[in-house]
Amino acid sequence: MDLLRSEPMQLVQLIIPVEAAYRTISYLGDLGLFQFKDLNAEKSPFQRTYATQIKRCGEMARKLCFFKEQMTKAGLSPSTRSMARADFNLDDLEVKLAEFEAELTEIKANNEKLQRAYSELVEYKLVLQKAGEFFYSAQNTAVAWQREVEAHHIGEGSIDSPLLLEQEILTDPSKQVKLGFVSGLVPREKSMAFERILFRATRGNVFLKQALVEDCVIDPVLGEKIEKNVFVIFFSGERVKNKILKICDAFGANRYPFMDDLGKQYQMITEVSRRLLELKTTVDAGLLHWSNLLQTIGHQFEQWNHLVKKEKSIYHTLNMLSIDVTKKCLVAEGWCPVFATNQIQNALKQATFDSNSQIGAIFQVLHTKESPPTYFRTNKFTLPFQEIVDAYGVAKYQEVNPGVYVIITFPFLFAVMFGDWGHGICLLLATLYFIVKEKKFSSQKLGDIMEMTFGGRYVIMMMALFSIYTGLIYNEFFSVPFELFRPSAYECPDPSCRGASIVGLIRVRPTYPFGVDPKWHGSRSELPFLNSLKMKMSILLGVAQMNLGIILSYFNATFFGNNLNIWYQFVPQMIFLNSLFGYLSLLIIVKWCMGSQADLYHVMIYMFLSPTDDLGENQLFVGQKMLQLVLLLLALVSIPWMLFPKPFLLKKQHQERHQGRSYALLHSIDDSPELERHRDSLGHVDFEFSEVFVHQLIHTIEFVLGAVSNTASYLRLWALSLAHSELSSVFYEKVLLLAWGFNNVVILTIGIIVFIFATVGVLLVMETLSAFLHALRLHWVEFQNKFYEGDGYKFYPFSFALLTDEDA
Repeated sequence: MDLLRSEPMQLVQLIIPVEAAYRTISYLGDLGLFQFKDLNAEKSPFQRTYATQIKRCGEMARKLCFFKEQMTKAGLSPSTRSMARADFNLDDLEVKLAEFEAELTEIKANNEKLQRAYSELVEYKLVLQKAGEFFYSAQNTAVAWQREVEAHHIGEGSIDSPLLLEQEILTDPSKQVKLGFVSGLVPREKSMAFERILFRATRGNVFLKQALVEDCVIDPVLGEKIEKNVFVIFFSGERVKNKILKICDAFGANRYPFMDDLGKQYQMITEVSRRLLELKTTVDAGLLHWSNLLQTIGHQFEQWNHLVKKEKSIYHTLNMLSIDVTKKCLVAEGWCPVFATNQIQNALKQATFDSNSQIGAIFQVLHTKESPPTYFRTNKFTLPFQEIVDAYGVAKYQEVNPGVYVIITFPFLFAVMFGDWGHGICLLLATLYFIVKEKKFSSQKLGDIMEMTFGGRYVIMMMALFSIYTGLIYNEFFSVPFELFRPSAYECPDPSCRGASIVGLIRVRPTYPFGVDPKWHGSRSELPFLNSLKMKMSILLGVAQMNLGIILSYFNATFFGNNLNIWYQFVPQMIFLNSLFGYLSLLIIVKWCMGSQADLYHVMIYMFLSPTDDLGENQLFVGQKMLQLVLLLLALVSIPWMLFPKPFLLKKQHQERHQGRSYALLHSIDDSPELERHRDSLGHVDFEFSEVFVHQLIHTIEFVLGAVSNTASYLRLWALSLAHSELSSVFYEKVLLLAWGFNNVVILTIGIIVFIFATVGVLLVMETLSAFLHALRLHWVEFQNKFYEGDGYKFYPFSFALLTDEDA
């Protein structure tokens, strides 16, 4: 099987002529089955052979990034239409990109200047209009007041009036005080602070008048739409004027000149309006040219971007190769699957032929003790399950892969906690939408949560299918039981027994064929019965999965030839686990088959406290007492069996190796893989017995205590299943049925809406996530720690198909 163990890998050396190196790497990138080793790890990126070419590709990537930013700003997206592939020359592309960048930069600079001038004229026109209203209103008020004063003085006929009037008329105009003013626009959010600072800085010796601008205006400096106010500040004196100008600059207020002459104001407004029309035409023409140029770039952007990323990755890979002393060949080393040997050799021959090289590339397999990378061939269905395993740790080379079993056990354990076929159908419909639309979603950039959900669509589908299955077993559809397969086997002859107990129920039909009988729901006996069923089922599933983990450790030990692990790890672990919890599982099954009322808690507790006492009414079969004594003895013996023999045997193997008892050839010495692992972990040849013994002691204690705690941990299957069922029942009875009882359409509608939101939000989202995480923990901790080391590393081949935006 492709997923059970890693594909056989081999370390390969390639000797490639320099003239064929580029095409060779390119063809291997298209193939995507060769992982290169960096033979120049001691060199910095700037000291490598192709550093110039990588810098050149980086510069082209920068230009493409600039183009993408401009397209985003213009609301355009690169064209995804499939086009016939054109053979671009990198030099020609570099020239073309430089020309487009220069043209775009020039257009951008011109547009920014024109847009700034246009925005300034718009603001200037607003100042002329709003400030003109200030002055026009003030002038009208002054004329009216003047006439009123004159009429008042003439009408009184006072003897002093002509003299005072004559005195006012004859006053020297040069002695009159003239006020200066500053006009402009200030951001509305700063207007209050602007007014306070002006008042404090000038000690109240200014008069500020503001008017709101109804629409947002584009700020000439920031280029953003901002709400602003038009202001006019009246002052007296140069010192006050200098303070006002500094405050305007500090608050980002744009100042514009203004004439107090109404005739000149009208002329300025007319002139500004004319210039605005001219600038608007020019700006629109520039934006149209800018948009057309970006559309031209967008038609080939993806093709250019892929080419630049491809070129950069090729030169980056070439930098990992070493040059021989003649500088005519490049030497590459890397890992590849054994099945890809012919494909790689054909790619080398094709690259040599296309490059017109007189010398062919050399392909040779190297023998090494280095651990190869792990490679599993997956598809879109098995990939998310494999990623669940890899998130814990990548399998060691040729180690048994839990991903094969996770495909079934993970969704099944999830469904044990989530069992409701109504909720399962909802999950299934949601994930079927992602599966049907997967081509559309795979080509789009999704958010983090949506991308995670879409990537695990087949995991969710399996979870939904198993949830429907377990929901049918539990006979729960949104917590409501149904008689799907046949009517219930029980009936209540007397109305007084309804909802009270099953004591009054009589059996009138054969046993319900599949799942829990509907009559068990809605009675007070439902809770203890389903509790007992789910709790015992959790123990059975946990013991079965832990046994599977120990069996897989046997497969690992057999494959790697580790006989010590077979006899002193696998055998005692199986004996210990099944002497206690395997026996408990047997008792559960026997009790179910016999319909006995035996107390299994009492049996297991007194198996340790009083193993020789009679079982009495808790005895399930003949010879049970003797069997318990034998199993208890085996469990006690298995602990020292795990602890003592293995360290002493490892010490014996080490002594035989170094005392010269055998003078066989080096390659014929058959060392225990366990001894090799201890030697590698110590980093030298010396064997420390104390360290090995302590290591074995830790493993023994961990397994003995873990067998108990892991079995108890599987009870989470029971707890979460019960919680899910009770929550679903609460939402159904306390929301939906309660609203139905009012016989009111409005209340019923509200109740249905609340029920839908509660079901989706709590049961289909939160409970799904909770059950998913608990199933994940059961696989990572309780299952995989029995056999899975997960200390390998992934096979990352050089492949153009794996290039991402971050690689540019």
